Amino acid sequence: MRCRSIALLLAGLLVIPLPDSTLAADPTRQLLNDGQVVLEGAPPIPPRLAEELGRFQDTRTSLFADFMGAGDDVLIRTRFEGVNQLYRVEAPGGERRRLTTTREAIGEVERRPGAEQVAFTMSDGGDGFDQIYLLDPAVGESRLLTDGQSLNNRMVWDATGKRLAWRSTRRNGRHNDIWLMEANDPGTARMVLEAPDGALWKPVSFSRDGQLLLIQYYAGITDSRIYLLDLAAGSYRLLAGGLEAPSANIATGFDHEDTGVHFITNRRDGAAEIGWLPLDGSEEVAYMPEKLIWDVTEFELSRDGKRGAFVTNEEGVSRLYLFDPRKQRYRRVENTPMGSISGLKYSANGRRLGMTISTPKTPSDVFILDLGLRTLGYRRLKRWTHGQIDSLDPEQFVEPKLAHFPAPMITADKTLMMPVFYYRPKGVKPPFPVIIQIHGGPEGQFRPVFNSTLQMWLDQLGVAVLAPNVRGSMGYGSAYLAMDDGRLRENAVRDIGALLDWISEHPDLDENRVAVYGASYGGYMALASAVHFGERLRAAVDRAGISNFVTYLENTQGYRRDLRRAEYGDERDPDMRAFLQGISPLNNVERISTPMFIAQGKNDPVVPESESEQMVRALRAHGQTVWYMNALNEGHNYQRKENRDLFEQVTFLFLTHYLLEEQRQEQAKALHQASEQQ
Repeated sequence: MRCRSIALLLAGLLVIPLPDSTLAADPTRQLLNDGQVVLEGAPPIPPRLAEELGRFQDTRTSLFADFMGAGDDVLIRTRFEGVNQLYRVEAPGGERRRLTTTREAIGEVERRPGAEQVAFTMSDGGDGFDQIYLLDPAVGESRLLTDGQSLNNRMVWDATGKRLAWRSTRRNGRHNDIWLMEANDPGTARMVLEAPDGALWKPVSFSRDGQLLLIQYYAGITDSRIYLLDLAAGSYRLLAGGLEAPSANIATGFDHEDTGVHFITNRRDGAAEIGWLPLDGSEEVAYMPEKLIWDVTEFELSRDGKRGAFVTNEEGVSRLYLFDPRKQRYRRVENTPMGSISGLKYSANGRRLGMTISTPKTPSDVFILDLGLRTLGYRRLKRWTHGQIDSLDPEQFVEPKLAHFPAPMITADKTLMMPVFYYRPKGVKPPFPVIIQIHGGPEGQFRPVFNSTLQMWLDQLGVAVLAPNVRGSMGYGSAYLAMDDGRLRENAVRDIGALLDWISEHPDLDENRVAVYGASYGGYMALASAVHFGERLRAAVDRAGISNFVTYLENTQGYRRDLRRAEYGDERDPDMRAFLQGISPLNNVERISTPMFIAQGKNDPVVPESESEQMVRALRAHGQTVWYMNALNEGHNYQRKENRDLFEQVTFLFLTHYLLEEQRQEQAKALHQASEQQ
């Protein structure tokens, strides 16, 4: 699929003035996308580049949101005019009827029980301060339910659809309290649980009589707890987890008779499995008789509590199971697409199960599983939407192979075998240039889902892509998850060094042409890799990465600060503060010689704009090459298509120049010779 026009484009870049250290110190500023994006240090984007990459950038996903009615119609989220909007679909492959016309992307979606109304969340310009709206599709209008200023999300309806509970920072902007309102009268909003600390508190499920509310407490990936709130008494008690023996406990909902709670827990042996806990005060957890090998990543109950479904993560691949809550039995759903399954929800009558499925060759699409009369019975899985890939041939998409590379245990004379997904380009002679893509989180996990950007790199740049799940990634047990916590942080960075060693041992990979790419925590990893392994890297791309852990913890939004301290360490402790300063890329900028592209969203509540700004200034002060892009109408993730497209085009241009410089020059020379012969 690699075309001659791209070769011409690459050759043409030779005559475009590109930044050197002088330009990086005094960059030429470009205002793009109607003045909403500032680009510094980079050359103008060739018009033909957007044309050539457009077929990869015009792919479209569809995400399952909820059911309407008893379950005959489906709500989906998909892009319209650059951002995700809400649509109603009445049949598999049917016409999409648009329900929202907002200028910002639609976030969470929860259909109101007993009514044809939908609650959804939306923030302004990616600022992270979600507000809750109630949509009446019959009249096409929505109204604001929350205060318009604080963070409000994680909403849940009671069984009657009269009351809505959610988490809010309305009290002081720092604590995640639980609020409750009569949805027909937002003026009744009141706080029902005042969070005693800065951890995440959120509602999960009402009991069927509406008197109890299940509460999820999340202090960190290894410490999450479940509480039971008595709404009449205003008191709450701990059900699972605690400081004495921290464990991960994720609430799902009440059982059919409201006598117990189903949840995911790793308290038995570190693996995430399904348990049931009675509400009578007993602490004896009942587990499924037949233990699963892999972690459970998602667990959903039907509205009446009589059915359940869960997803396991088998080295990055999802498996779907139906679950009988009363008998604690399960059955695997066969013939599901090989990829990632997420967003499970039951229809109101419990006869359908909706989900989103993404595979390496197909964009995220909506699938509906028709269920049988028996609890574990099912008929067949139907695909309701077909993601847009237009002129692209899915048979030319590359599916990754799972490989493993050795990395030292650091504190013991042992070796860890790290998982890495290896994308090998088609129609290109090795050795291949390499892009290492590092996931965020840090408790994230790279999974082989559809990624048009990776497919574009493979096809148009002819590179190999390696996506490692270094220590600290989820999906490999609690011990692996904790291997980068606190003072162990740079052990994950050393894993990138081990991957570079692995690259050097494989003749089909070019160890002399390697770039790193990461967003959010992955952005920090890209910066840190440039600090430690700069002589082995040609280029680094960092989008919204942490440059200094101390300034990051001091400036991230207050409602999430304590959550990140649990992972990175508490910067208020002098010893930890000194350690965090020592490992921060900003304080080691003199060790960076790798050309850098840094991108940011101005309204980012997660990793503030200041993290990128200070890194760019420091690199320029040391005469280093740095391109910088700042989207003024975005937050932590680029939600608007025009901004995502521009970021990908600048990234492509950057990698072409710094990773593929020799290849670009060879192509230009060949084209020049060919033109002379003609």
